Amino acid sequence: MHTQLAEELGLEFPIFAFTHCRDVAAAVSKAGGLGVLGVAAHSLEGLKVELEWIENEIGDKPYGVDLLLPAKFVGSDRGGFDASQLDERIPEEHRKFLDDLLAQHEVPALPTDYKLGGGLQVGFEGQREVIELVFEYNISLIASALGPPPPWMIEKGREKGVKVAALAGTVEHARRHVEAGVDIVIAQGYEAGGHTGTVATMVLVPEVVDAVSPVPVLAAGGIGNGRQITASLALGAQGVWCGSVWLTTEEAETHPVVKQKFLKAGSSDTVRSRSLTGKPARQLRSAWTDAWEDPTNPDPLPMPLQPRLVREAQARINRTAHNNPGAEQLSNYFVGQIVGTMNHVKSVRTVVEELAVEYADTMERLDELASE
Repeated sequence: MHTQLAEELGLEFPIFAFTHCRDVAAAVSKAGGLGVLGVAAHSLEGLKVELEWIENEIGDKPYGVDLLLPAKFVGSDRGGFDASQLDERIPEEHRKFLDDLLAQHEVPALPTDYKLGGGLQVGFEGQREVIELVFEYNISLIASALGPPPPWMIEKGREKGVKVAALAGTVEHARRHVEAGVDIVIAQGYEAGGHTGTVATMVLVPEVVDAVSPVPVLAAGGIGNGRQITASLALGAQGVWCGSVWLTTEEAETHPVVKQKFLKAGSSDTVRSRSLTGKPARQLRSAWTDAWEDPTNPDPLPMPLQPRLVREAQARINRTAHNNPGAEQLSNYFVGQIVGTMNHVKSVRTVVEELAVEYADTMERLDELASE
């Protein structure tokens, strides 16, 4: 499973693992791939702790980080809004709808001493401190989701010898990223978990490969076994970007209730919904997504108003989902259509080994077909 990009990054396998869990990121890097930690919503102090832990855990193995850098969001024309300005722009009808939804499901309020996190930060300037911080660590890759990275981030990457990547859901997005100067394009298809577009992976990847060559492309969306890795490389990608497949691993910090839902879910049990972030993001279908999709209820607000609106509600749901039937019905998380094959809890190393073995078996079978 050797590609030029994998060799440049010192990888045994061209498997890039997006995760919000530091244990998963470290385990993938130690197993021969490249763990990529999603750092959206981290405080600076919290992020320092995470990155220092990863580096102590993996030694000189490569790893990376991923940031949400949307090009368009509420307040993007003025560099974004602060918390109080966001709160002022949330309609009362949305607050009432959310209060009623939680009341209907008998989800208890948070304790008076509970401290909510700072929430999702968007905008280049709003994340400049985060970006500057991660470049102080021994990262090998930094990825931008939802938009091209700013020029100064690309320049910093070149200065530090860090690969700069960006996710693309269309050929147009991919070309824009290359024009901005990225080193890697991640072509993410419709099947993917989290923020994703409407073009399927099988169609998108070869289109992007042809459009941006010789810039290397990673295939993303619906990839969770060795056959799919083989297909991705056959389509011209130099590796794969996987996220969902790690959510049911032993190391994953996925909420136990949600993890059990994933283990039981089929590939048709997900939906693209704006209900968590304000932008279309594939997640497990639940009473939460059903309520937000109901045309008689308010539409989700745009980013970052929606995450600001729902952060307390999500904290209430997650805190009690293990012993509250209503909260359990509402609980969900981002996951791709590959969830239909995520039926067993395994270690990260086992997943990586199975991906590699099935890739080798598939290549051997194709060689046999070619020689007949």
